[in-house]
Amino acid sequence: MGLLSEGSPLSWEETKKLAEHVREHGINQFINLYHRLKDRQGDILKWGDEVEYIIVKFDDENRVARVSLKAQDLLAKLNEKEIADPHGVKSLWRPEYGAYMIEGTPGKPFGGLMANLNLVEANMRYRRQEVTQLLDKDECVMSITNFPRLGAPEFTYPIYYPKPDDPKSAAKSLYFPDEAIFPGHPRFKTLTRNIRQRRGEKVAIKLKVFNDENTKIPVLGAPKNEPDVVLLDAMGFGMGCCCLQLTFQACNITEARTLYDQLAPLCPIMLALTAASPIYRGYLTESDCRWNVISSSVDCRTEEERGLKPLRENKFRIAKSRYDSIDSYLSTEGGKYNDVPLTYDEKVYKRLRDGGIDDLLAQHVAHLFIRDTVSLFSEKVHQNDEEDTDHFENIQSTNWQTMRFKPPPPNSSIGWRVEFRPCEAQISDFENAAFVCFVVLLTRVILSYQLNFLIPISKVDENMQTAQKRDACRKEKFWFRKAHHRARAPELNGTVNGTKENGVNGYDENYELMTIGEIFNGKPNTFPGLVPLIRSYLQSMEVDTDTHCTIEQYLRFIQKRASGEFVTTATWIRTKVLQHPDYKKDSIVSDSINYDLQK
Repeated sequence: MGLLSEGSPLSWEETKKLAEHVREHGINQFINLYHRLKDRQGDILKWGDEVEYIIVKFDDENRVARVSLKAQDLLAKLNEKEIADPHGVKSLWRPEYGAYMIEGTPGKPFGGLMANLNLVEANMRYRRQEVTQLLDKDECVMSITNFPRLGAPEFTYPIYYPKPDDPKSAAKSLYFPDEAIFPGHPRFKTLTRNIRQRRGEKVAIKLKVFNDENTKIPVLGAPKNEPDVVLLDAMGFGMGCCCLQLTFQACNITEARTLYDQLAPLCPIMLALTAASPIYRGYLTESDCRWNVISSSVDCRTEEERGLKPLRENKFRIAKSRYDSIDSYLSTEGGKYNDVPLTYDEKVYKRLRDGGIDDLLAQHVAHLFIRDTVSLFSEKVHQNDEEDTDHFENIQSTNWQTMRFKPPPPNSSIGWRVEFRPCEAQISDFENAAFVCFVVLLTRVILSYQLNFLIPISKVDENMQTAQKRDACRKEKFWFRKAHHRARAPELNGTVNGTKENGVNGYDENYELMTIGEIFNGKPNTFPGLVPLIRSYLQSMEVDTDTHCTIEQYLRFIQKRASGEFVTTATWIRTKVLQHPDYKKDSIVSDSINYDLQK
């Protein structure tokens, strides 16, 4: 979830007054940090995964499954081992937005040896067992992206009802009670309240309903002019979803910027491949993924910033929510594919440039800093910009994008990192481990073979929307690069790899529309495929038989999912609902259908 500062949260009015203070000091902190650490070299590959889980409680007598609001008690027990032996634990546990959610990571990062890939699944299994031991007999820890009946009546245990008219309510939701927000840290309710107050109204998450034979239109609660929309009105609908994320340490800042750029075009591709969330508020929808739901759930832009009113109070028209896909590449090579005009604060940009930050990185940071802080603690207002980075992290950690470029924390042994954030959580440890190991191997192949997956940012944006469509993995095509080797020295005269980039209508012969199957398994005379590239890399490495066997299982699974032989989790869930004897062809996922699905 990002920075968890302890202390007393400020009201929105107080926070708003300090927005410029946080911005100014955050930029100073970044400049100081950058100059301290820009020449840092020689960090080895370390990486780790994060899996978020939902605790589900089963009422077998009435055939109802609910989310169990016991994360705070669970975390108190799970953290005992870490407190007793911080360096020896096999897993670490942290709170997440939902009072029914927890986040688990390995106790320490995995290293660069191939054999480490053989430890991932076992560690994920260990994490699941560790939580399971603390649960009641009628409860289960589940790595599902979204609880299908989140926001439907009585979806929590204990049962709570929303109080939209309660002045104390943070969400004021018609569907999502405040009790479902994690109570153990003030950040979560503070963010909920401040995002709503900054926006000037509740968030509005709109999903097209899956229109079946007996679907009732208008959908219950649909906006007036959009009768076929399932409306979700609280941050919890998005931030209450789970995902699978990875963080990599690079050997230096240049490698981190390269990885950030090269992995960005793969974000929508991996989102489509891991699609796992077709049901919201108990309705089947036309979407297979959580991404736009989370994006809208924290969209704090005012009507002016969204372009609905002329700019008077606010400085900028802002194209996207603060949770969305990246808006610019960071490496020299990537810079020429930044074809979408970047909104950034000129004053902040100038301050960064004067502070010795190069053009692309200055634009990136100045773009992050068009956002106001939406969560501030009184104890953290005044800081030492030479040593602290909390004001920088305050803005950085509430720009939730597909990739995150992470400077080293102050006074630590941790290097420059990138975070890969698009994947949906899968039901089994095998699947989650397969995707984690695949992405780790891909980073090695990108760096070893100097691969180039860059396409214009506008095409990545387009792919992000395509990825979320129903059954996109089998039915849609995605922009992807054909010429996949980087020129050893980037040429600046508009040619890459000796291919002229004509830029007519933003199209050049270096990329084309491909299916997910073609991207992963190859397309004759066009692209060798991501999995064959990884296999070719593995042949040049010394890999023990056991590890090779594990990796091969993962690669075969990914090839079959990409080809459509295995369906995505979203398609599997959809099919289970449509074939359920209680399903009335009305798009509604009832308690009994959800119970069987969770079982």
